[in-house]
Amino acid sequence: MQKHPPIVKTFPHLLHGGDYNPEQWIDTPEVWDEDMRLLKAARCNVVSIGIFSWAMLEPEEGRFTFEWLDTIIDDKLTKNGTRFVLATPGGAKPAWMAQKYPETLRVSAERRRQLWGGRHNHCFTSPAWRKLSTIMNTKLAERYGRHPNIALWHVNNEYSGTCHCDLCQNAFRAWLQKRYDGDLKKLNHAWWSTFWSHTITDWSQIESPSPIGERQVHGHT
Repeated sequence: MQKHPPIVKTFPHLLHGGDYNPEQWIDTPEVWDEDMRLLKAARCNVVSIGIFSWAMLEPEEGRFTFEWLDTIIDDKLTKNGTRFVLATPGGAKPAWMAQKYPETLRVSAERRRQLWGGRHNHCFTSPAWRKLSTIMNTKLAERYGRHPNIALWHVNNEYSGTCHCDLCQNAFRAWLQKRYDGDLKKLNHAWWSTFWSHTITDWSQIESPSPIGERQVHGHT
């Protein structure tokens, strides 16, 4: 029987645990102590942290508050014998980002700019979101990347959703130009665009599929 090395070389055991969101109890730190007791009682040896912590880690642009996470990692999890999987928190951007950089808000397929809220709520193409998430992820890596108790990284969370803003439309067109070698004839042939007089004569005519536009040309969709 072929044997495979463990995912974490320094931890040759089954990883048993789950998502842990201690920032929700930051005003009642006694809950953290009870959490540690329960983790040990359940024989959990790892937890994922920081998945949706951006607002707590950076309450305003450029002001980082890692102290509470230091406490969780060093004074709680490590002392409890529990390893941690550290997430990058891009799955849910903070309200200040949406307010200061509205272009980070997604645009729906109906071409409506979404309000801030929920999660997976950012425009993938937004330069502001990419810059801010890079800064955040770099700060996390510099501070915790060599921590002796880190087991793995959880990179972002559940990549999903779409954005249909102008930035994403331009990125979509650029991707199509690359895919079809900059040749509209190739695109039209692949999309069988003579159907319904859907022939494209300029790249700028292409929009992402939409309930208020095109959604029946299968190659396009």
